[in-house]
Amino acid sequence: MGITEHVKNMVNRGEKSPTPLKSAELRSVEADVDEITRSLEHERSTRQGMGKFLKHPLQVLTEEPVNILIVSVPLALIIFIGGFISMVASYGIQVLFTSTVIDDFIVFAVLVAIVPVAFLDFKEQWRVKSLENALPNFFRDLAGMNDSGMTLPNAVHIVASAEYSTLTPHIRKLDQDMSWGAGFVESMYRFGKDLGTPLADRSVDLIAKASKAGGDISEVLRAAAKDTFEVVNLATERSNNMLIYVIIVLVSFAVFLFVVAILVATFLTTMATAGAAAASSGAQGFIGQVDLFLYKRLFSHAALLQGFFSGLVAGQMGEGRLTAGLKYAAIMLFISWVTFRFFI
Repeated sequence: MGITEHVKNMVNRGEKSPTPLKSAELRSVEADVDEITRSLEHERSTRQGMGKFLKHPLQVLTEEPVNILIVSVPLALIIFIGGFISMVASYGIQVLFTSTVIDDFIVFAVLVAIVPVAFLDFKEQWRVKSLENALPNFFRDLAGMNDSGMTLPNAVHIVASAEYSTLTPHIRKLDQDMSWGAGFVESMYRFGKDLGTPLADRSVDLIAKASKAGGDISEVLRAAAKDTFEVVNLATERSNNMLIYVIIVLVSFAVFLFVVAILVATFLTTMATAGAAAASSGAQGFIGQVDLFLYKRLFSHAALLQGFFSGLVAGQMGEGRLTAGLKYAAIMLFISWVTFRFFI
C-alpha cells in the first residue's frame, strides 16, 4: 500500500462511503422528480392564458376592464340574434320595416356589450386616481420620518398608522413585509407591483435604484413626492381645462334631441296631417303623403348614432382615452332610446 493510499485512509477515517442506490430506489426517485415536474408545469399553466381563465374566471374578467368583453360581447350577440330570429319567425321579414322592435334589440345588445366595460373602467380609473393622489403625501411623510433619525422600517411602521385613503391597505402591507425581515428595496418593488399604476411603478423604481446606489434616501423620497405631485397636478389641470369641451359635446347632443323633438311634434306632424287630409279629399297639392313613422325612425337612428359617437369623443377629449367615453356613450344612447320610444 502506497503513501497516497495511507493518506486517503487517514483522511476518510470514520466516514462511511455512500451506499449506491438500488435500481428500485432509483426508479422511485425518478418517479418523484417526474411527479414534481408535472405539478410545476400544471401550476405554471394555470397562471397564464386559458388555464388561468378556467381556474380564476372572475379574477381574469375584472383584471382589466376590456377583459369583460369576453363575456359581454357574446351575450350581446345572443340577445340580438335571438331577438332577430324570434321577431322574423313571428311576424315575417316585413317586421324590419314596420316596427322598431329590431332597433330596440340592437340598442339593448350594444348596452349589454359596453356598460360592463364602462363600469369597470370608471372603477379602475377612480382607484388609480385615488392612489396617485395619496402617493406624494406618503413619500413626503416617509422622508420626514427618516430625517428625524428613524430607520426606514420604523418610519414605514409609523406612517402605516396614518390615513391615506385607498393607499392605506397597501402601506400596511408594505409594513408587514418589512416587519418580517424583507429588505426595503424588495418590499418597495412588491409595493409598486401591488399598486399597479404607471406613476407608482416609476416612483418606486426611482426610490429602489437610488437606495441601491447608496444615495440620501430622504432626498430621493422628497424628489419622488415632488414628481408624483407634479404629475397628478398636471393631470388634474388638464382634466379641468378639457371639462368645458366635454360639456359642449353633451349640450350639443341635448340641443340636437330638442330640435328633433320640436321638428317632429310641430312641423312633421302638421305636414303628415295635412297630407293625409289632402289625400282623403282627392286634392292634388305639393305636400303629398308624409310617412311620419319613417321620419321618426330616421331621426331615431341619427340620435342613437350621434349619442354613441359623441360619447366616445367626449371621453377622448376629457380623459384622452376612447374607453373613458363608453360611459358617456352608454348614457346618451339610453337617453336617445327613451326619448324616441316614450316622448316622440
